[in-house]
Amino acid sequence: MKANTPRWKGEKTAKNWRGQMEKYAFPAFGNISIDRVGRIDVLGVLTPIWTSKPSAARKLRQHLRAVFSFAMAHGYVGFNPAGEIIDAALPPMPAVKNHFRALPYQEVGIALRMVEASTSSLSSRLCFKFLVLTAARSGEARGATWDEIDLHDAVWTIPGNRMKAGVEHRVPLVNAALEVLETAQLLDDGSNLVFPSLMKPRHPLSDMTLTKLLRDLGLAERGTVHGFRTSFKTWCMEQTNTPWAVGEAALAHTIGNSTEAAYARSDLFKKRRSVMQQWADYVLG
Repeated sequence: MKANTPRWKGEKTAKNWRGQMEKYAFPAFGNISIDRVGRIDVLGVLTPIWTSKPSAARKLRQHLRAVFSFAMAHGYVGFNPAGEIIDAALPPMPAVKNHFRALPYQEVGIALRMVEASTSSLSSRLCFKFLVLTAARSGEARGATWDEIDLHDAVWTIPGNRMKAGVEHRVPLVNAALEVLETAQLLDDGSNLVFPSLMKPRHPLSDMTLTKLLRDLGLAERGTVHGFRTSFKTWCMEQTNTPWAVGEAALAHTIGNSTEAAYARSDLFKKRRSVMQQWADYVLG
């Protein structure tokens, strides 16, 4: 864990990583010398949850494989008992479908007005509106800092270490997003965060803050915070002539396979600015 912590994007990853190990692996062989843990031990942990909890089982195996790979690299073990060697002993895993609930795009404007009229903190309300107007992920918006914002050129440049794909992403800021940022300057607590937490000064809003906002307004059962990205993409496809690649670029998705990506080097920024302005006009109109 210490070796991997520098490349993880936050405390939540480390907490989840260790939590799964403590729940499933440690009770079975947490106190056994690693060179005595074999395939049967690993299968004994994975098999009971392989089909009943496929998502957890898949992640657990990844964690175990990483631990044994680390041990192999340091000469503690000679093979990886969580690697391909156990593939044939595990039953077929059901496909995991975990799509985020998304509010229909026709109702996004209503949701924005509900949030604006709510009694939630100014920081959470502004962050939510900014997230919708930029089609950003929750963590990207909550962690936004003023040194990422260029108000003059109306660009938000998110560094690669804060992006899911690990690649720097430029976001065009339409007038409505700039107005959000102008108001957000009132929140300045010296932390450089655009949307600092009021409950925990000099820290970003927690990952549950925006979820709670939706829950308090009775919207959480119909849509998640992440789902507003889906609302945006569906609107693009059904209400505009936006090329598929432009919509994908707006969501910071990797376009196609590695060969296609090698040729598609433009981030389509000018076209994305246009479609984001249309989106803002739609949801705020």
